[in-house]
Amino acid sequence: MTAPAVPTATKSPTKKKRRRAGKSALTAKTANRHILYEASVQCVEAEIDFVDRTYRKLRGRRAVWLREDFCGTANTSCEWIKRRKTNCAVAVDNDAEPLEWGRMHHVKPLGEASERIDLVLGDVLTIQTRRTHSPMDIVLAMNFSYWTFQERDLMCRYFRRVHAALADDGLFMLDASGGPESHELREETREQEGFDYIWDQAKFNPITHEMTCYIHFAFPDGSKMRRAFTYTWRLWSLPEIREILEEAGFKNATVYWEGTDRKTEEGNGVFRATTKGEPCPSWIAYIVAEK
Repeated sequence: MTAPAVPTATKSPTKKKRRRAGKSALTAKTANRHILYEASVQCVEAEIDFVDRTYRKLRGRRAVWLREDFCGTANTSCEWIKRRKTNCAVAVDNDAEPLEWGRMHHVKPLGEASERIDLVLGDVLTIQTRRTHSPMDIVLAMNFSYWTFQERDLMCRYFRRVHAALADDGLFMLDASGGPESHELREETREQEGFDYIWDQAKFNPITHEMTCYIHFAFPDGSKMRRAFTYTWRLWSLPEIREILEEAGFKNATVYWEGTDRKTEEGNGVFRATTKGEPCPSWIAYIVAEK
């Protein structure tokens, strides 16, 4: 089984901070779905801030090698490259289209620094990045991308592959989401500059936790880009993920929970290690597993 043939996974509308898009007279015909996605869903600056800071705190040094699984356009990996002249990255995805778009729009503008990032078209279950690169300090599986693996044995197989690719003191960093709203069939619209982002939880099976979600975009002229992205996942719980990580050989699978702004009652963008989270209607957390 391979990862889904979509550019990348996405976070549902939750508390996490998003980057805003620039102003433009967009329509469904003129807009690019990757640009819309990155503007409304990703905040690679904040994500790499967390990754960089957490590794240094736990390991007492700066990481060098980062692998981004299910990388889509490799936006996150390119942000890693920009941080320091010593940073190197491997970005893996099984869909050639977003990889090529990322090569032109993210990797190429890096100039000479682009020599420090490799885009790999392949399956994360079989790719052998450790044979051709240094052992990874960090492997990322963000935006719930790994939820494409819906069977426990398959998820454990993936986690074991990651474990093997890491250096002896490497870290595996994932994110997860949940809360009562994640079980509901619902659409939520969030206004961006020049367009609306629509998260559509279209199907959910409470017996298997299989869910189908879409991202749509709507524009001021009334046009819509429907099903710009499609995801078929299993909604995994934090206890399940941590148990499988342990089974795969990881230790100290720590949850980092986002704090709440008292004035807005929304996320404050600060994630701290904890063993107790809030029973929010919708939440996002990071998981950091140590080899």
